[in-house]
Amino acid sequence: MRQRRLAAIVFCVAALLGRAAGADAYDPPADYYNAATGAGATLKGQLNTIIKTGHTPVSYDSLRSILQITDADPNNPGHMLLVYNRVSLNVAAINPGGPIPGWDMGTSWDREHTWPVSRGVSSTGMPDGSDLHQLRPSTPSVNSNRANSNFGGAYGAQSFGYVMDNGSSLWYPGDADAGMIARHMFYMAVRYDGTEANTVNLELGAGNVPDASGSTDPPPQLGDLNRLVEWHFAAPPDPFERRRNQIIYDDYQHNRNPFIDRPEYAWSIFMGQTNDSRISIGGTTPDANGGSGHNVDLGRVFIGDPVPAARSFTLDKAGADGTYFEVTTDGATTSSITGRLNAFRSNQTDSAAITVGLNTNTATAGLRSGMVTIDNLDVTTGGGTGRGANDANDIFDISLTVLDHATPSFENATLTTSLVHDFGSVTVGSTAPSFNFDVFNFTATPGYTADMDFDSVMVSGDAGVLATDLEASAGSLSLAAGAGQMFTAMLDTATAGSFSATYTLMFSDEDLPGALDTSLTLTLMGEVISAGLPGDYNGDGSVDAADYVVWRATYGQMVPAFSGADGDGDEMIGDGDYAVWTQNFGAVGPGAGAVSTSVPEPVGMWLATIGLLGIAGVMGRTRRRLAARVLR
Repeated sequence: MRQRRLAAIVFCVAALLGRAAGADAYDPPADYYNAATGAGATLKGQLNTIIKTGHTPVSYDSLRSILQITDADPNNPGHMLLVYNRVSLNVAAINPGGPIPGWDMGTSWDREHTWPVSRGVSSTGMPDGSDLHQLRPSTPSVNSNRANSNFGGAYGAQSFGYVMDNGSSLWYPGDADAGMIARHMFYMAVRYDGTEANTVNLELGAGNVPDASGSTDPPPQLGDLNRLVEWHFAAPPDPFERRRNQIIYDDYQHNRNPFIDRPEYAWSIFMGQTNDSRISIGGTTPDANGGSGHNVDLGRVFIGDPVPAARSFTLDKAGADGTYFEVTTDGATTSSITGRLNAFRSNQTDSAAITVGLNTNTATAGLRSGMVTIDNLDVTTGGGTGRGANDANDIFDISLTVLDHATPSFENATLTTSLVHDFGSVTVGSTAPSFNFDVFNFTATPGYTADMDFDSVMVSGDAGVLATDLEASAGSLSLAAGAGQMFTAMLDTATAGSFSATYTLMFSDEDLPGALDTSLTLTLMGEVISAGLPGDYNGDGSVDAADYVVWRATYGQMVPAFSGADGDGDEMIGDGDYAVWTQNFGAVGPGAGAVSTSVPEPVGMWLATIGLLGIAGVMGRTRRRLAARVLR
């Protein structure tokens, strides 16, 4: 253990102020209280052994320098805080060149026995009369004024000094010191049991107990225990007190005050085993074991957006008895109350405000979550189910959903933001062709993609001919991630011409701050052609052998619908087109001569054709080839 040079007091104070101030900087070693497993008198004996073992007494004279370090003012280098009045005394300016810098023979300050000598501790002897866990620097006049009086007075009622409390004049140490004084007294009553030479058994009593003087010599006692317990729960250990405890342990006595490290022990040792406290989250109904829970959903936000603010709640304590509680966090959770040095007051029900949230970012989509757990630290089990040590934990489950933006797509597996469909060429008055297409909310991140709203559709071009049913859903359709909706487009064949239309489909994220607008583009096109003379494949206004020649020459070819020899509009020159030619053989259009009123049978047509052409042999071969082709 490092030793401080007492002659360099200013340097030592500066070193003290440079100590880490983290929440665990003043925690005891992890195994320090392992043996403290009991309750009541058993627990008291276990703690006595723990804090007696390794206790290295210091001399009363050495306190003239040591107290300047243990009680240094953390906010005012070179100063120390005096007990009761909390004066910040400039010790660096007191006797700086003297044998004990900062000490002027008790003129500016002296050593106050918070447990008075007349109540059982030795005046200068060790270990009780010089125990750093009860000696404090004090203004001499204040020290003298307090003398050996019992402590008392309601917490927060008045400043330091004498008060009337339950019919007695008692000394109130002031709000800043009340909780700390209570823990000094608890320590002394546990540390000193009279088993060591030159010490007596120290006890705390209720009310204005007598001192050890007088002919009856009552056991050394100090009061008022009830008020000390009240102060202990009203004013938990603060950083000044915890740092002081750590310095005493590290550098001087090498023992600790257990009621600073584990304040929950006090009730069991000094009050009893039936603590009736029960902690719950405000607005919830505790279960049979006293536990309660609350789901805190911070909502849904988009990638890159701010994390929602933390939420405020209350913690409620039922029962009149005081208790300490611990608040722990996991994951990315935050809490305005943390650690184990949190208390609910005694002699009343009580509540505390707590704010919980998440310390995270929204750089990626996904779930952010964690828990805040509240543990009633009381160690007594006699209070019944759900009370004291039997009180189950209370838990806040906190979550935030970070979403990818919705992305519209014409396909679900592959992001496709534009689609073109060509209806081709169709004849006027034919059945209107249709085309089905889908719109999806493309899944950017499975499980964490925003819902998508279909807001509107804008059309340019020949919307009267190339129509869709999109408009019926615009403004009302919402698609979850991965979901899709089928739509239909149609080409109106009432009017001949070439047509095209462009549909811009407008989408947006679900209604959350930071929602984005996106779009898809659908392009439709098609040609409606006038109906010509069926079977007139060469376009000369009549259906005759020349049209057969065109059909034969292009047989098997792919062509636009109803072009060339495609008489049935299936875009393939084939047998169906021959059927159209035969059915209409001999027909003529306007201006092409007399129109035949009947269509000859196929054999008659071939004979007429052969007679006209004078090439019977050729046509015979042609018929055989044609017949073979027809029979294929």
